[in-house]
Amino acid sequence: MDKQTISRDGTPIAYEHTGRGPTVVLVSGAMSTGGTVAPLAARLADRFGVIVYDRRGRGESGDTAPYSVAREVEDLAALIEAAGGDAALYGVSSGGALVLAAAAAGLPVRQVAVYETPFADQGGGTAERAEYTESLGRALAEGRRGDAVELFLRLTGMAEEMIQGARRSPMWPGMEAIAPSLAHDDAVMGDGLVPRDRLASVTVPVLAVAGGASPAWLRAATRAVAESVPRGTYRVLEGQTHMVDPDALAPVLAEFFVARA
Repeated sequence: MDKQTISRDGTPIAYEHTGRGPTVVLVSGAMSTGGTVAPLAARLADRFGVIVYDRRGRGESGDTAPYSVAREVEDLAALIEAAGGDAALYGVSSGGALVLAAAAAGLPVRQVAVYETPFADQGGGTAERAEYTESLGRALAEGRRGDAVELFLRLTGMAEEMIQGARRSPMWPGMEAIAPSLAHDDAVMGDGLVPRDRLASVTVPVLAVAGGASPAWLRAATRAVAESVPRGTYRVLEGQTHMVDPDALAPVLAEFFVARA
């Protein structure tokens, strides 16, 4: 990251701004940094000024205790101000929950696009999420970062043998390094249910995209997001999963952002 802005609470937020045109801020999900969405940024930079950044508590950005979702919304406000005071937002997975919270908070955004924010459309799974929140907090408080990462991977449905294989892989130390940020994403997701009342207050256009090869519950949650905002659109990218191909996603985002810029 070659730039830095300072959030309201004094936390430094590292970012890169590439391309020219209307500003679009890309927000990554759990266990990721700004580099995760850099390939998507490269495919949008010919039409937009694209910002990728390290969310607080990961990469080159700082962190300030105690954490709150409002502080992460303020990080986005600082980035938008640094870019000229107006932007569109895109968030993937739990990053989608953050950009929706930012829009509901009244940040100066033109449009919001999200990809498969992993809400539950119905009440099922709330007990599982509450247990995850408690176990995650305990693991992090005791300094068991590896166990915290395992908890998250199990929550995503990863098979046990794959989790143990990941622990032995070269990428594991990097995953442990940003494990404390898992608590941030957990807070952003709230109780895990689609926040219909909050979404009803989002007045800007919202594009909610899901992968056609993703689990049915993710598609249902994505559709529920689109239906909960006054100006929502739901799209499905055939053949795509939660690990969406930037080449498939970028044209859809570009069409949305240009049409409503």
